[in-house]
Amino acid sequence: MNVYIRAMRLPFCTGSVLPVIVVGAAFWAEKPYPWLYLLACVVGVACLHLGANLINDYFDAKGSDPINVRATPFSGGSRVIQEGLLSAPAVLTMALGFFAAAFVIGLAVLLAGRPWVALVGGLGFLAGLLYSAAPLQLMSRGVGEIVLFFAFGPLLTWGAGYVLTGRLAWQAFMLGLPLGWIITAVLWINQFPDLEADRDAGKATLVVRLGLERSRVVYLGLMLLPYPTLIVLSLLQVVPWWTQVAWLSLPLAVKAVGIAWKNPAEVLPAQGLTIMTHTSHGLLMTLGLILGHYL
Repeated sequence: MNVYIRAMRLPFCTGSVLPVIVVGAAFWAEKPYPWLYLLACVVGVACLHLGANLINDYFDAKGSDPINVRATPFSGGSRVIQEGLLSAPAVLTMALGFFAAAFVIGLAVLLAGRPWVALVGGLGFLAGLLYSAAPLQLMSRGVGEIVLFFAFGPLLTWGAGYVLTGRLAWQAFMLGLPLGWIITAVLWINQFPDLEADRDAGKATLVVRLGLERSRVVYLGLMLLPYPTLIVLSLLQVVPWWTQVAWLSLPLAVKAVGIAWKNPAEVLPAQGLTIMTHTSHGLLMTLGLILGHYL
């Protein structure tokens, strides 16, 4: 069982589930509260995310992973194929299984009266698949990071908001910006140790194109942008001022940036801190949104 959990990279599901929870908190005042839709959204999004993780391992097994000598617990793939724990066809089968499960959940939501879930869910599926899958392999074309920002940020929260309320609301889209910046930072910093392997495998990510010195400047921006974004969202009345409680996660972000800035070639502690920043920021946003309904 541990092998399958490792292959799925299950802990990384917080990256997709937390934005859904944030949206659930934003619409806390819905009467009656759409608990079943929220559950369907969480499970469906998690299935898409797990499918994307597995399909990424499958395609990287023919590319950068075999030559990556700097894999960390956060980057370089799950390594289950490289270590002979699972075969590449088994990983592909698991990926297709999760994609199929997401399709079934999406179809059920569609038939329950949410027809636009076909568009939003379809875009999420294509983002997860085409990020890694040949021949497009968006991750190798310098646009993978942008695709991930939307897929795990505004597009995800927009879709979740629609599933919960039946409305395609721009406020739900905007809700995804803060966590979208940070989840992109997670991918960004995880590409630092992979740079040589990605470059040698022809995987021209933006970090490969920019190099470590310039990439650390982008990382700084991605980690700090969520905080002024929260202020703007409050000024636009997208979120209540209580969501500014998420500024309490700023020390984690600053510490991570300091580590990456000092030595961008050795970023293992920064990788962990970036994920912690995303998790704490999401949970604090959730708390602030719920408080905003009562105070």
